[in-house]
Amino acid sequence: MDTESDRLSGSVAEADPATQEAPRAFGSRAPDFIKARRALHLSWQVGVFLVGLAVVGAGVAMLVLPGPGWFVIFAGMAIWATEFVWAQLVLRWTKRKVTEAAQRALDPKVRRRNIILTTIGLVITAVLLGVYLWKFGMTLPWNISE
Repeated sequence: MDTESDRLSGSVAEADPATQEAPRAFGSRAPDFIKARRALHLSWQVGVFLVGLAVVGAGVAMLVLPGPGWFVIFAGMAIWATEFVWAQLVLRWTKRKVTEAAQRALDPKVRRRNIILTTIGLVITAVLLGVYLWKFGMTLPWNISE
């Protein structure tokens, strides 16, 4: 049996049941000649960390600016996951949760509920827009003088 320390140390990895992929070991994916030299491997890890940090930082900025913020954040996490076990664990957990959410969203009861709620929201929006147009016409809200 594998223990938690074996999983975290990189000696054992679990198969992903969602995609049926072969298990992938935890740990660094740096080339062997880099891993063989401690100083070179440490500088490699610093470089990977800085590149990942720049990408994650750009993604965080894109959450408030135009751009695919979450996608870029997860791309930065994937960069970190090439070198760091903690990022690999976070990425696996995130992938599992996204897969579960997608499966729940495809449930017919959930889809029917979402369609009904969306329809109700659109009807309420259309009624409010109709009332506004009936009362004020095509005047913009900041140009109404009453």
